[in-house]
Amino acid sequence: MKDDSQLRTWTHAPEFSWWCVGVIGIFPLMRRWVPGLLLSLSLLTTACDGTGAPVRSSLTARQALSSSPEVVEFESPAVRLELFRDIARQSEQQAGQSAQGVALFPIIQGNEFVAAPGFEPRADLLQPPDAGSGLQFVFDARTGDRWPEDRRESLQGLSEREAAELVARTLLGLWGIQPEGAVRVDRAAGAPYAVAYVDGILRINPAFLYLATAYGPASMTAGLQ
Repeated sequence: MKDDSQLRTWTHAPEFSWWCVGVIGIFPLMRRWVPGLLLSLSLLTTACDGTGAPVRSSLTARQALSSSPEVVEFESPAVRLELFRDIARQSEQQAGQSAQGVALFPIIQGNEFVAAPGFEPRADLLQPPDAGSGLQFVFDARTGDRWPEDRRESLQGLSEREAAELVARTLLGLWGIQPEGAVRVDRAAGAPYAVAYVDGILRINPAFLYLATAYGPASMTAGLQ
């Protein structure tokens, strides 16, 4: 004679076996979709904080300029765009002031070393004004770092040299600078400024190019405000 506990155990044993088979059958499926789920969660955590707001870069604008261009290149487009806007705002604040050690865009104006006229955060430095169309440039690797010719997705498909020429035309046009001869364009990696123009030489920090090119067609999905 079997007691009630034995009967209950035996009665539910087939159901338990079916349930175990069902659960075990799920495991192969889980092995396929769990890695993808974990990757998605990892990307979401990287892109957003706990409130769903975009995570800002730990770099300040000046730290970005003093970093290697490779470090800046691999920041997200949204972060690079925000750093560019910050630099643009600082350029407006510094415009016309003494450029001794603080200006992001130092130039020689007359006999003074001053901060160049600023540009607004929405400025597209890859669209030169008519004033810069007649300028001639020399990119001479013998006088400094070589300008890379390989095209980069993070530069909107341009090479550093191509991006540097567009930015050079735009800024010199905005600043009203009309040199008599060709302007030498030097690559100034790690410089404490973005762009400097002294004695007919334009020195461009390549890290700034990766910030300037964050604005444009590719930046429209980065949440322009």
